[in-house]
Amino acid sequence: MRQIRILVAFAVLVVLCLLAYEVFEWTVNRVYVQEGQSLMLRYKGPLVFGSRKEAKAGHFAEEGEIGVLQRLRGPGRHFYCPIWWERKTIDDFVVLPGQVGIVTSKLGDPLPEGQFLVDGDLGVTKHKGILRKAYGPGRYRANPYAYEFDIVTVKSRKVGQQIKHSGWVTIPTGYVGVVTYLAGNEATGTKAGIQSKVLPPGLYPVNGTEQEIDVVEIGFREASIQVDKRQTTDGNIALDESGEPEPVPETGINFPSNDGFEIQMDFTAIWGVMPENASDIVSKFGNIDAVEQKVIIPQSESICRNNGSKLGATELLVGDTRQQFQTDTSEEFEAVLLEKGITLLYGLVRHIYIPQDVRLPIQESFIADELKLTRDQEKETAKTEAAFREEEQKVELEAEKIRVETDKLVANVKAEGDKAAKEIEAETKQLVAAVDKQVAELDAQKTVLLGEADAKAEQMQQEATADKFRLAVEAFKDAGAYTKWQFAEGLPDSIDLKLLYAGEGTLWTDLQNITPTLPLRQPPGPKK
Repeated sequence: MRQIRILVAFAVLVVLCLLAYEVFEWTVNRVYVQEGQSLMLRYKGPLVFGSRKEAKAGHFAEEGEIGVLQRLRGPGRHFYCPIWWERKTIDDFVVLPGQVGIVTSKLGDPLPEGQFLVDGDLGVTKHKGILRKAYGPGRYRANPYAYEFDIVTVKSRKVGQQIKHSGWVTIPTGYVGVVTYLAGNEATGTKAGIQSKVLPPGLYPVNGTEQEIDVVEIGFREASIQVDKRQTTDGNIALDESGEPEPVPETGINFPSNDGFEIQMDFTAIWGVMPENASDIVSKFGNIDAVEQKVIIPQSESICRNNGSKLGATELLVGDTRQQFQTDTSEEFEAVLLEKGITLLYGLVRHIYIPQDVRLPIQESFIADELKLTRDQEKETAKTEAAFREEEQKVELEAEKIRVETDKLVANVKAEGDKAAKEIEAETKQLVAAVDKQVAELDAQKTVLLGEADAKAEQMQQEATADKFRLAVEAFKDAGAYTKWQFAEGLPDSIDLKLLYAGEGTLWTDLQNITPTLPLRQPPGPKK
């Protein structure tokens, strides 16, 4: 009995121990991690027994070492005793739209000499320093003991006339991104410097410590060099005696002609940069505005001056030579820009301002020539009109002839038609009479045939009746028998006939047997 009590007490003690362990486990050891959080653990080491081995400086603790563990525990329930473990709940790193996460690794070996970017992703890096990868919008579970997030939006810095972009870079439609690597990447074989491959329009998370983006406008744009005009006191453009605007000296493109006159000119260039040339433009000139200031404007002035100085003032005004000047200038300008990776759509000499002393005689001479040409043309026009009127009369005469001939042909055709119609009508009447005659003859034949048919039918009927009697008589072998059969056939169906046999002299005796059916006349006798 005592042994049973000991066993019961031992069982109760075991149950109490287990219950105490579960209570301790669910109250002291339990850690609950919410969504969007993680649990970071640091091992404190044994209390009394076991060796206290510290983790390597600048690294996570390995199994059994004192220090922070690399692996984070995700949302849910976790059981770690606070006596041996330091428990810390941390939030995930969140990068919002329009932001970029630049991560710095705080653990690992120092980078090799000459390198300042760390390759690899979160949790697998081996060196200290800024990670090459830029992290776009999203939620990241990273151990803050090893990684530090720097949230940036748009970062821009000015280098001379260039603006370098990093962070959350937006390349709009009509632009491309020219990439400049600040450090080479051995994994991809990329070297430091401006890259030939450009980025199309879009959104890009860019690590500013690795690369920077120049946003370059592509397509065509206009650049003009224009002569200023004098203005009157009321703000209108001043005009000379011939109605031409008066230019302000030393404006626009100005140069002396080969005969010593001062020439001024307006010039417009429609030029642009294609995507495949954007990298060269950035490396050579910096940006699009620099291209216009360093190339388009100076080359426009230089080429126009060089070509214009070879011609006289009259040649710059006359149509053929001026057109040749336009063609030569545009072709030379296009060739110069093509060498620099710039596309020229049009190079237009819009207006050339010739001094009035030169322009007026030339214009008057041209006006006189034009008036002479006009008079000659008027004479030719009058001759042409007279010839036209003559041809009109001929046309009317021919039209009248055709009308008369047409009426004649119509009358002839009508007469021929009427004649043909009368002939057809007469032939039709003859045909109708012939048809009527044939119909009458057929009716007569029909009457004769019907009479003959009726007579023949009556004859055949009578012959059939006679033949019927003949066959009947032959069948009965006697005319009297046939007559009796005819009599019998004429009797009604309801008559009741009985055949009686009577011998010779016994008729009256035999008749007594049928008195019930045949009423007989009573013999004469005395009345009662």
